Amino acid sequence: MQDNAVDPVAHNRAAWDKYAEQGDEWSVPVSAEEVERARMGDWSVVLVGHEPVDRSWLPTDPTGKDVLCLASGGGQQGPILAATGARVTVFDNSPGQLGLDRMVAARDGLELRTVLGDMRDLSAFGDAAFDVVFHPVSNLFVPDLAPVWRECFRVLRPGGTLLAGFLNPDGYLFDHEALDERGELIVVHKLPYSDVARYSAEERATKFGADAALEYSHTLTDQIGGQLAAGFVLTGFTEAPHHSNASAPYLSSYFATLAVKPG
Repeated sequence: MQDNAVDPVAHNRAAWDKYAEQGDEWSVPVSAEEVERARMGDWSVVLVGHEPVDRSWLPTDPTGKDVLCLASGGGQQGPILAATGARVTVFDNSPGQLGLDRMVAARDGLELRTVLGDMRDLSAFGDAAFDVVFHPVSNLFVPDLAPVWRECFRVLRPGGTLLAGFLNPDGYLFDHEALDERGELIVVHKLPYSDVARYSAEERATKFGADAALEYSHTLTDQIGGQLAAGFVLTGFTEAPHHSNASAPYLSSYFATLAVKPG
C-alpha cells in the first residue's frame, strides 16, 4: 500500500516540533559548560549515535570555516561548532528544533544562523557557500536521497568536505515492537522499507503513534553510491552499533562517511 496523500515534509515538521517540545534525546540542548569548554578547545560532536566524530574528519582549526549543519537542529552540534570559531548555519525542517539552536546561541553569546527547509532543497544558499557540510543521521526522514547529495555537492567549495551519518538499512528488517519492547530481532519487513508503504495511516497511528515521524530506509547504493554519483570522492568510513536498542550486539546500526568535493 502507498499513502500518496502524505506530505513527508509537513508531517515530519510537525512530528519534530512535538519531539522538541517533549525533550526527545536529539532535542536536548548542550549546556553552557559544554559551550565554554568548546571555546577552550575541548569539544566533540556526534554524527552517528553517541559516538564522537573522529576529529581528523573536521578542520584542524575550525575558526572562520563556513559550516552547514544539515538537518541538524536541536541545539547540539551547531552551537558546539560555533563555539570553536566556525561560522555555522543550522538548516532543519523543524522550527522547534531550530528554536533550540537559537536559544543556546542567545544564552551563550554565539554567532549562529538558522534556516528552515527541506534537506533536499538548499536553494537558500548559493553555489560553493560552505567549507563543511555536517549531516548527522536524519535522511531517514525523506523518501529520496539523490537531491540531498546533489545539493550538498553544489553548496560545498572545491576541496570542501561532507560528513554524513545514516542508518544501516538492515535495521528496518525487524519488527519495531518486538525489538523495542522485548529485545527480539524478528524479521518481518522487506527492504527498502517505508512507513507509508508498509502501513495505512490508521495502522501507523496504532503502531507508532499518530504524531510519529515518517521513516524511510535507503539502500547503500542510494547512500554511498548516491554520494559518488553526485561527484564526491569518499575518503573515510566508519560504523557503530545502535546506542540504545537490542540490535547492538548483532550488527552495526550506523554508518558514517567522509567525502570530499574535488578541487
